[in-house]
Amino acid sequence: MITTDEAASLLQTTSDAILTLLNDLSDTQMRRKPDAASWSPLEVLCHLIDEEREDFRQRIDYTLHRPTEFAPPIAPGQWVTERAYNSRNVAEMQAQFRAERQQSLEWLRNLPSPNWEQPVNHPRAQELRAGELLASWVAHDLLHLRQLIELRYALACDESNPYSVAYAGEW
Repeated sequence: MITTDEAASLLQTTSDAILTLLNDLSDTQMRRKPDAASWSPLEVLCHLIDEEREDFRQRIDYTLHRPTEFAPPIAPGQWVTERAYNSRNVAEMQAQFRAERQQSLEWLRNLPSPNWEQPVNHPRAQELRAGELLASWVAHDLLHLRQLIELRYALACDESNPYSVAYAGEW
């Protein structure tokens, strides 16, 4: 079972990795989408900011401290276009992610004896507990870290033209 400290440590590690993967991308590269259905690195980053503020930290807080109330609804898939993620300022979004994650880590580390068995009060969440939200937060970071690695790989392939990256091995 994952502890609060372990989760906070993993969230620190993944946020560092996310920011490192984005650190040297140009503004154009941050906004580049491999195809119309894919997200750009900037859109992934903005999604992570909103998830930090409006999903995981907030839902865990509601579950632990206001268990009879419903957390506000979210629509992460729609926010990408509704909130115009790809038109946002890259440096500001990087700073915002760093600040939101730091706030989350401080909040997590200061939770007094959280009851990770506490059921989530959500109309569609049957038998979901606070601990599942915590574990899912870590897994969510890893999913988007993988997504960013895939975007970086596609960018490396495109920018290596006319040279092939086949010698590197199979992707």
